[in-house]
Amino acid sequence: MNMTRRRQGPISFMRGIAADLFSRWMPGIALLFVLISPAHALLEIDITQGNVDPIAISIPDFTGASPEEAEIGADVTRVITNNLSRSGLFRPLDPRSFIQKGISIEQTPRFGDWRIIDSLALVSGKISMEQDGRLKVEFRLWDVFAEQQMLGLQFFTSPENWRRVGHLVSDAIYKRLTGESGYFDTRIVFVAESGPKGRRVKRLAIMDQDGANPLFLTSGDNLVLTPRFSPNRQEIVYLSYAAGAPRVYLYNLDNGRQEVVGDFPGMTFAPRFSPSGDTVIMSLERNGNSDIYTLDLRTRRQQRLTSSPAIDTSPSYSPDARRITFNSDRGGSSQIYVMNADGSDIERITFGKGRYGTPVWSPRGDYISFTKQYQGQFFIGVIRPDGSGERVLTSGYHAEGPDWSPNGRVMVFFKETRSVDNTGRGFSTRLWSVDLTGYNERVFVTPGDASDPAWSPLNK
Repeated sequence: MNMTRRRQGPISFMRGIAADLFSRWMPGIALLFVLISPAHALLEIDITQGNVDPIAISIPDFTGASPEEAEIGADVTRVITNNLSRSGLFRPLDPRSFIQKGISIEQTPRFGDWRIIDSLALVSGKISMEQDGRLKVEFRLWDVFAEQQMLGLQFFTSPENWRRVGHLVSDAIYKRLTGESGYFDTRIVFVAESGPKGRRVKRLAIMDQDGANPLFLTSGDNLVLTPRFSPNRQEIVYLSYAAGAPRVYLYNLDNGRQEVVGDFPGMTFAPRFSPSGDTVIMSLERNGNSDIYTLDLRTRRQQRLTSSPAIDTSPSYSPDARRITFNSDRGGSSQIYVMNADGSDIERITFGKGRYGTPVWSPRGDYISFTKQYQGQFFIGVIRPDGSGERVLTSGYHAEGPDWSPNGRVMVFFKETRSVDNTGRGFSTRLWSVDLTGYNERVFVTPGDASDPAWSPLNK
């Protein structure tokens, strides 16, 4: 697969009719929000206890006056449909079942036609090219049974940026119907793998959350491991063996620049950003002992948080940065612990059968994800920070390394398939996702094998 750099142009958004006007920026993208129409309707999805009966939603192709506009409209519609379907909360209906054809955004839908096919929600949209060359994307979200408009938005961007608009529309629909922020306008960084099992080439790579726009970030000349996103910058922290020993690097996604942030004696493991993005927390091995350290990225000052003859590793901050979770074998086997951000009040929270590892605190703060090994099986699960409510979401051969979507609803992880002979033939690793219900497990399409995934925050 040809992997090319993602192109992004400026996007403007218009929403509702109130006097709420503001802007926010990220490199190469300007976002403007303005209210256009009130939206009061009855249809909402309750996902507090999970949703195993997806809502039926109709998404006809966005219309366009010219063949080019119609083609872009079909592409945008396909992105929205696939996003909502993969979430597990929506069931886009087959367009062949639609009674009303060619629905225009300017007209009120014939709601009776949509009720006949049991559609609860309807999306109508339009694509048009402005005289200045910008692409204009409009859509409306309708509550079919209440016969009311729930949401109306307009987006302005460059024509090549249509895919991101599809993600933004998906996020808007998701938020309006669930009350939670979406996660479609995000990316996933991972380790792209190739070659036989004993001699894997591992490169840093990134893609949109739906697998589109994959891009290799490093050449593969040196082993890379455990990439993690900054919460507020276009940066990734990861491990590389470029100098023959593991060192912590920062990769700037805007300019491709790489910077060594730590050259530590001994081994370094599992670097991860603090919620502010100003600190990296990791495990350092010194004199045969692994403990948790932090590194201030501004001052380069290190602080040791744990001091134990055990192996302490895989640290992760809570969203408010007040606590840290990590795994340790200080109790005789690898278990999950939590402690205050200064290293005090260490408390074990897992007591089930098996070995626990790779804990990651949810962005919502309500759960900690984990990998568990028991009787030769691997499990991905969640547990509350006080040790209650442990649940297994999925299992598989070498299912490992969960990381959360920015809304805390979905996890990405990787899973191996068994090799069929001693040469490694048949060996493969793939990225998968599973939501908090455990019912909606899906595989990602990647350009080859992939492991060590991490989800970005929402694009800003």
